[in-house]
Amino acid sequence: MRYLPHTPEQIESMLQRIGVPSIDALFAPIPESARMKGPLGIGPGLDEHRLMTHLEALANRNTGTQALSFLGAGMYDHHIPPLVDQLLLRGEFYTAYTPYQAEVAQGTLQAIFEFQTIVSELFGLPIANASMYDASSAAAEAILMARRLTKRSRVLVSAGVHPEDTEVMRAYLQGLPGGLEAIEIVPLAEDGTTALPSIGEDVAAIVLGYPNFYGVVEDVKKVADVAHAKGVLVVTVTHEAFALALIESPGALGADIAVGEGQSVALPPQGGGPGVGLFACKDGRDYLQQIPGRLCGETVDKHGERGYVLTLSTREQHIRRDRATSNICTNHSLCALAMAIRMSLLGKVGFVQVAEQCLAKAEHLKKALVATGKWELPYGGLTFNEFVVRRKAGAVAALLAKLEGDGIIAGVPLARFAGSRGADRDLLVAVTEKHSRDDLDRLVVALG
Repeated sequence: MRYLPHTPEQIESMLQRIGVPSIDALFAPIPESARMKGPLGIGPGLDEHRLMTHLEALANRNTGTQALSFLGAGMYDHHIPPLVDQLLLRGEFYTAYTPYQAEVAQGTLQAIFEFQTIVSELFGLPIANASMYDASSAAAEAILMARRLTKRSRVLVSAGVHPEDTEVMRAYLQGLPGGLEAIEIVPLAEDGTTALPSIGEDVAAIVLGYPNFYGVVEDVKKVADVAHAKGVLVVTVTHEAFALALIESPGALGADIAVGEGQSVALPPQGGGPGVGLFACKDGRDYLQQIPGRLCGETVDKHGERGYVLTLSTREQHIRRDRATSNICTNHSLCALAMAIRMSLLGKVGFVQVAEQCLAKAEHLKKALVATGKWELPYGGLTFNEFVVRRKAGAVAALLAKLEGDGIIAGVPLARFAGSRGADRDLLVAVTEKHSRDDLDRLVVALG
């Protein structure tokens, strides 16, 4: 059935109003060579039996083996028990809408409240919102919040922040006065941590990766001491949540706002998304009023029974547009629920055990690659489960292409990211608990 909501008369009236002779004329800017000249080549419709047969034939064209992957760079492949998906498929979660009416959304509100509690504990900060799109949008919202809080315009962003996070921050700022010039990149020191910057009176915040894009654990406290002396807020961005099981929380080190990505805990990489943005900040009326998105809170009803409510929602859908803190329209609540379920299944002990496996395996691989004599470590800083190795002779592109043909994706070549040092010889390698000793040894042999 075709869905054509407009009559020919309505279409003609529209074209006359905008001064265009035909629908085709609207596509004039698109080159003829790029336009489709006929219908999609998908063939006639099939009945259910024939469709299932066709889908099975397509599935059988897939290769039977899965590549051994050491990809990271912001998305990590950890084990996710099937129980997480089974609980997500419950109708009360899977079909739940935004919990505007607390009296009929207690389950959803409680799940979000538990998620906020988990995020608050992870980041060591007392206020956490009901999640955001992903780490990149959370980082962008954090610098907007910092600008509102400090009434200052400039933002210092470490070169160790994920390049795609920085791109999103630039995109968010470009519509604001002086936004394109507001971001200044702070270089890295030789060990891969952020060099202490010179901070002017117009700086609102400094943004650090924790761990950073190159896997190095930043000295947040050192930067925070310098920043706070100038009235500058510190924002940390954490893409690998499992790292927070072993390293000090951002809040304990002086971060004012901590954001991150929950994908690694409960969502498979699946082509780059979706993610679940984590956002937490310091206590205080100013911070509470300026946090983006929405917050769920716990209260009691008139009978004294515990209940949950949408405590704060400073989105432009809910309040006057000029007073809104953001225009974020969802909190990826199903993804946030997946993270809350997975963290509950792991518990505090399990969460630490997974992190310890990641660290131990990454350290083993790091030493083994250096021992081949073909690779070196360009950064001497501490790392968690991800690190950069530099090929001593020759670029990595041809080597990676060969290994991919052998079923090994050895990591992310840093040549694709402008500005990284030694880019054509640098490889970003990530390890999780899913990698066995044989997997690590296979990569060492291949790269050696």
